[in-house]
Amino acid sequence: MKDTITAISTALGVGAISIIRISGDEAINIANSIFKGKDLTKVDSHTIHYGHIVDEEETIDEVLLSIMRAPKTFTCEDIIEINCHGGIATTNKILELILLKGARLAEPGEFTKRAFLNGRIDLIEAESVMDLIDAKTEQARKLSINQLDGKVSEIIKKFRKKLLELLASIEVNIDYPEYEEYEVITNENIKKEINYIKNELLKIIKESENGKIIRNGIKVAIVGRPNVGKSSILNRFLDEEKAIVTDIAGTTRDIVEGQVSLDGILFNFVDTAGIREATDIVEQIGIERSKNEINSADLVLLVLNNNEELNSEDKQLIDELPKNSIIVINKTDLENRLDIESIDREKVFINTVSLDGIEPLKEKIKEMFKLDQINNGDCTYLSNARQISLAKEAYAIINDIETGIQNEVPTDLIEIDIKRIWEKLGEILGETYTDELIDQLFTQFCLGK
Repeated sequence: MKDTITAISTALGVGAISIIRISGDEAINIANSIFKGKDLTKVDSHTIHYGHIVDEEETIDEVLLSIMRAPKTFTCEDIIEINCHGGIATTNKILELILLKGARLAEPGEFTKRAFLNGRIDLIEAESVMDLIDAKTEQARKLSINQLDGKVSEIIKKFRKKLLELLASIEVNIDYPEYEEYEVITNENIKKEINYIKNELLKIIKESENGKIIRNGIKVAIVGRPNVGKSSILNRFLDEEKAIVTDIAGTTRDIVEGQVSLDGILFNFVDTAGIREATDIVEQIGIERSKNEINSADLVLLVLNNNEELNSEDKQLIDELPKNSIIVINKTDLENRLDIESIDREKVFINTVSLDGIEPLKEKIKEMFKLDQINNGDCTYLSNARQISLAKEAYAIINDIETGIQNEVPTDLIEIDIKRIWEKLGEILGETYTDELIDQLFTQFCLGK
């Protein structure tokens, strides 16, 4: 990390302002070589200066330049940020000059990667940077900022501190048994301490399912046979004519998607092709995709027509529904011909003709996913699969310890498992990591961050 990196940190295009960032030992000297204004080698840190970017005698742009000296910067290195006029040609020209002066084009996420490797932030905080950029709802923003502020990290650090204290006590007992002033650590003492961490960790794991919902949203597949009102339901949720609605069976032949925020949670709706026996090859492909969406969805809405009797296709769909599903009985404004009593599943009655016809379904979804509890929470959760998986691995080791204590396994063997828990929690923070993991994580970042 001795080389100096640079990248455009704003979206490339027409706009009022663009920002080019430089980080590294030569950042100030490189910027000073193309800046006409104050001598940047002599100005104070964390100051902004007016001037021009020049290429020898040619003026490229009028700019404001920020200078931040190490170590009190995002990367813990010298950082220069050039605020120039927005526009592709101007921004690219300034970047070209910086590269010609010796900087290297940064890799995706490399500024944040340097912040992590230099100890400025831990891995939870690093991952939250991209989550904050990607946040599409207010709840997702709150979740990301709590992680970026270190609130989640503090919880994990507290667990690791307690484990470290326990390990130290065990070590003293093993290595210096003659020291009477130290409390004798028995399996019962260990069980008490481990049980506290187990309960707190289980609470975090359960609550972190909310974090996944906030971060990733909820995928909802709308399924059913043709002409039951699937596309109308999608349009009602989105409040726009996203899907084509006709009386002709088989109108929707491919997946139609749309997003909507419901009580601060992002819902990704998928309107699928009507499931039925079809001879048309295009419709068959759409039906096969519909069946795949059922398997990958967090929630399945099976739509039935109140005005029609159940047929064999309806009954098969009902039998194959996953646990997280709702039977939506549509067209309640028409005469009832559906044998409702025969359907022993969660049901909601709606009609998509009236403006408020979709409200009962919205309320049922809120209730099913307990959105009121998520919204009233403090958003202090683990939020991605990597973090949650490591927490679950640590929890599984605690269960192994409890089994070992019950079987009167020696304390020095129990100590090995306690160290494994400590290490797993350290992986969440990035205290231990592999180069491959770090490279993979940061390649998901946008260029310039």
